[in-house]
Amino acid sequence: MPSKFSRFMALSRRNQDILQFFLLFGILIFFNLLANVFYTHLDLTEEKRFTLTRPTKELLRSLDDRIYVQVLLQGDFPAGFKRLQTATREMLDDFRSVSGYIDYKFSDPNEGSVEEINARRKSLAEDGIVPVNLRVADQGETSQKIIYPVAIFHIGNRRIPVKLLENESPSLSPDEVINNSVSLLEYKFANAIKKLVTPGKPIILFTKGHGELDELQTADLEASLQQFYETGRVALDSVQLKPENIALLIVAKPRFAFSEKDKFKIDQFVMNGGKMLWLVDRLNADLDSMRTTGQFVPADYPLNIEDLLFKYGIRIQPDLVVDLECTKIPLRVGQLGNGPQYDLFDWYYHPAVLPNSNHPVVKNLDRVELKFCSSIDTIRTKTPLKKTILLASSPYSRLQFSPISLNFDIMRYEPDPSKFNKGKQPVAVLMEGIFPSNYENRVSESMVEGLHQIGQDYKSQSVANRMIVVSDGDVAANTIRDPSTKSYWPLGFNRFEKTTYANKELMLNAIEYLIDASGVIEARTKEVKLRLLDNVKAKSEQSYWQTLNLGIPLLLLALFGWLFMWLRKRRYGK
Repeated sequence: MPSKFSRFMALSRRNQDILQFFLLFGILIFFNLLANVFYTHLDLTEEKRFTLTRPTKELLRSLDDRIYVQVLLQGDFPAGFKRLQTATREMLDDFRSVSGYIDYKFSDPNEGSVEEINARRKSLAEDGIVPVNLRVADQGETSQKIIYPVAIFHIGNRRIPVKLLENESPSLSPDEVINNSVSLLEYKFANAIKKLVTPGKPIILFTKGHGELDELQTADLEASLQQFYETGRVALDSVQLKPENIALLIVAKPRFAFSEKDKFKIDQFVMNGGKMLWLVDRLNADLDSMRTTGQFVPADYPLNIEDLLFKYGIRIQPDLVVDLECTKIPLRVGQLGNGPQYDLFDWYYHPAVLPNSNHPVVKNLDRVELKFCSSIDTIRTKTPLKKTILLASSPYSRLQFSPISLNFDIMRYEPDPSKFNKGKQPVAVLMEGIFPSNYENRVSESMVEGLHQIGQDYKSQSVANRMIVVSDGDVAANTIRDPSTKSYWPLGFNRFEKTTYANKELMLNAIEYLIDASGVIEARTKEVKLRLLDNVKAKSEQSYWQTLNLGIPLLLLALFGWLFMWLRKRRYGK
């Protein structure tokens, strides 16, 4: 018979075990609640893909109002979209770990009755949110599924839709498209938040009076800008340029000369911190003129800004870049019935430039279509200036110097690659730093008096500043479909190839980089390396890894059961 003491000890041990169990259970619940309130992680990746950039963190810490994010990416998707869905959730968790003002919810726009789905799709279309048709294979059958890879950021009554999926490109595999989309999530989210919380709209002005692109030619670009910026035209001879009033000045394809008065205004605008985007054609080359006459000899545009750009460290050469990597144009090849027959041919004067720089303006961009662009030389300046080549032609390019006789004979013969041997030619350059004034030691009294009238003094050097020069004015021009109805093709759309190039993305990124003082665009430089599976090795070792994945958990489970029983016998087997 067990004694009262032994029964007491057994009861005491049982109560102690029960107490330990509930204590452990309470600790687990406590840490689970704590984990839901405070999200954190340890980033062990080589490229620090899960670590937010400093400007993004500063932006999130400055929030003082709640931001709600609705992600329209709920449901069952193939592996690629599942990865984008997971990456979106993780990125929003990262944002919420820095700022408690971030709330988000995933929803499926395809849920509900047919009437509800149609009404929802109509509402999304009115906001410019278009779906993606996804082909899904299931048990040997394929079907089309409409999905919305979009996140909508809300603050008060303002909202900004953010496209999560990058545009597909023939030069990229689906895995690379998803990879680029994942790597840009931080920038897209931070940029949307910055625009939501920024009071007012910065002003972007296009110059006029020198034959620049008109409102219809830049309509698509301005339509994209006007959600976040005020845009307009300005005649330099009728206004004083002040950086505090104008965030950016764009000179888009001028064709007539700038007066010294206009140049002086631009110069002092730059000296006081004004940002400039130059889109300049050096030669007057035009495809429509060639179609009319069959040949054309382009002349220099008499712009009178060569000295200004030279002083800022840039010289646009009087040449044309001819590139084997180019877009196509249609030429008549015969007669088909009662109508002419056309075919597409490579047109080497329209380079399709693929950015290969990690700079945030061009990182992960697809090809950009340029038309009759020229090469750019960088010049040493007396002040410290950093020059970054944003765009360059392919290694299979060469130069044709003015005077040039342009005709279509170049398309009749197969090109000789050995003649396209001048390597990459710069066609877009970013300058950052201290700019020297073009009018040092030659400022007239009338110039000084004009500055005094607007409360400014002449400056021979700029504050820390930046500007971008592109040697093609048409890079920002959309093609006009019908002048009478003022209809146009989207910027970057090649109506002959039925392909959209990344001209609009380039312009928006360039404008964002020039204006953005917070540095949020730095997040575009983040790289998410694509580590693809070795399919051949995976297939040959399939049985080995399946056995390993099934066997090790069972072995560990058996080991744990044996150890548990051994400890129990040792403790209670008396």
